[in-house]
Amino acid sequence: MRCLWLLISLLSVSVRSRELYERIGYFWHITDIHYDGHFNSYSDIRKGCWRPDYDGSSGTRAQRKPLGPYGDYSCDATWELIESAAKMMMTRQNDNVEFVLWTGDVLSHHATRHLKEDRQLEMVQNVTDLLRKTFSSQFVFPALGHDDPAARKELGRMWSQWLPTDAMRTFEMGGYYIIERKTLKLQIVVLNTNLMKKQDEDEDARKQWEWLDKVLEKFKKNGETVYLVGHIPPGSDERHKGLSTPSHIMYKDYHNQRYLKMVRKYHSIIVGQFFGHLHSDTFRVIYAENGRPISWAMLAPSITPKRTHDGPNNPGLRIYKFDKDTGQVFDYTQYYLDLSAANYNGKADWVVEYNFSTYYGINDITPLNLHSLADKFTQEATTDNSVFNKYYKANSVKIHNRASTNCDDTCAHTHYCAITRIDYEEHGQCLKIAASALSSSSSFLLHDAKTKLCLAGIVSVLANLSFRKLFE
Repeated sequence: MRCLWLLISLLSVSVRSRELYERIGYFWHITDIHYDGHFNSYSDIRKGCWRPDYDGSSGTRAQRKPLGPYGDYSCDATWELIESAAKMMMTRQNDNVEFVLWTGDVLSHHATRHLKEDRQLEMVQNVTDLLRKTFSSQFVFPALGHDDPAARKELGRMWSQWLPTDAMRTFEMGGYYIIERKTLKLQIVVLNTNLMKKQDEDEDARKQWEWLDKVLEKFKKNGETVYLVGHIPPGSDERHKGLSTPSHIMYKDYHNQRYLKMVRKYHSIIVGQFFGHLHSDTFRVIYAENGRPISWAMLAPSITPKRTHDGPNNPGLRIYKFDKDTGQVFDYTQYYLDLSAANYNGKADWVVEYNFSTYYGINDITPLNLHSLADKFTQEATTDNSVFNKYYKANSVKIHNRASTNCDDTCAHTHYCAITRIDYEEHGQCLKIAASALSSSSSFLLHDAKTKLCLAGIVSVLANLSFRKLFE
């Protein structure tokens, strides 16, 4: 009898394991391609792209070497770079890829301002065709970036293979849409975050908010889960220096507040938020009114190596592992291209930069786990092998480290505040508390590691007190 019971138990476990295995899938997140059609490979760097304002060295422009086929850190993406990314994605988990999130900014910043609309659309069509060929069996879900053409009807027709009729209607109307997956619990909501930069009373922005509240309420009543997808994330840029300024914030304050309220209202069904725009590898944690972590957002790094300030990134791509039915995210793998090595070798060797779970020692991507991870950035910021050092290196896709950029404890707290304080007022208070505590410490002239570690812990506690209630 005992043997029979044991056999039944083993069979039951085997069935459950098989069911879980069959529910595991993958999806790619690609963002900020910034295709520069003006780029002329192997040309003079002064003429090879729209605006070569950074070369990663102290040399003058006249001294710089010719451009390589995969571009330059001062320039946006060459076609060769984009093709190499597509070829790599085609070879990784292609059979198990469910869909692709493509979060905007197809074109170079300057291409959208200097080229006529028909030429812009032609370039977007080229990238669209490449992705259609790369993912011939999957759907690609695009989100509008601020450096994309404004012609939504033309873009909608271009992407009609991936968007159903209802999605096409709202996309052409306002640049947003939903993907309703009829047989699965997870639904995908794609936002037009360009509207978050509009004035409070903007009519198009108001319509999107009303639409979003309506669709999330419907999904909540149906017991379904949701991914929120967009180009621009809420909150502030984690790489900014000093206290908050208008150039550091992503949305207008009114829209930032509305976004936070919406996530708090529907956090029980929002199982993931995915953005680009900043070209950096980072994340955000959103809290309830009582300080409890309730939601998270992942910001993926860009394909273009260029960033508007604070130096460049290496090109990056990301693939997530998730539950195809519920949307629960288990893990992700970050790929990158060492741009200098690729140009030197004449070969684009995309490799794994890190795997999230092993890199940070976290089993699942949850609000609580990411809250705890962010806390370590300040508590351990002064140790040589800290978690923050790992994060900081990944933030620029292996371009910067703390020594090369002189990233001190204040720098660590700047990242911490951006990650954990989406609200602009709370973000400003977090920066002020950190700056005040770190500044006052200088008079003690205590430089040993234990003292610095203690100070970082104190500042972390002070910053957390800015919430109305402590974390429960």
